[in-house]
Amino acid sequence: MAFDEPLSIEKQTGKDPGTTILLLKGPLTLRNLFEFQAVIRAGDPPPVTILDLSGVPYMDSTGMGAVINHHVRCTGKGVKLIVSGVSPRIMELFKMTRVDGVITIKPNVEAAEASL
Repeated sequence: MAFDEPLSIEKQTGKDPGTTILLLKGPLTLRNLFEFQAVIRAGDPPPVTILDLSGVPYMDSTGMGAVINHHVRCTGKGVKLIVSGVSPRIMELFKMTRVDGVITIKPNVEAAEASL
């Protein structure tokens, strides 16, 4: 997958009421940052958001910043944010920036929903 491919974002309803899953496919970079921000900023966030990154092969610093900003927004509104499906490459970025100690990360959507 090329790093300049578009990002698609699919909104799904989780198993529990009030849970929304955002399934991302494609790289999360400066090129598609505004599309990502438009989706995550639209309306009030649900009580629980699972950000599924299993389809994201690459994330640059702007993508990381958007995820962190979304976490801050969710925390400020009392919303639980769980990030799931993080690839080893992106996990290294999370560890290097110490985001892995701040944001709840689960191996997949099923594990994220089971932790609720």
